[in-house]
Amino acid sequence: MLDSETARELIRPHMAVVASDGAELASVDHIEGRNSIALAKDDSGTHHYIPLSWVQSVDDKVHLDHTRQEVEQEWSTRP
Repeated sequence: MLDSETARELIRPHMAVVASDGAELASVDHIEGRNSIALAKDDSGTHHYIPLSWVQSVDDKVHLDHTRQEVEQEWSTRP
């Protein structure tokens, strides 16, 4: 698992965010503050935020250590 500082340096806007079960969740809009990723707005125009601590690895995508179901239960609409 990456530390938050390294993840923040590697993550770029528009990268796909993939859950641990392989489901593509969204794309990165931006890094919010020191500890959150703002995902691109959904169809209703809402940003969802996830903590950088969930990032398992980064290549051309951001890979999380949570399943899609876990992410959707725990993400927030506020940073």
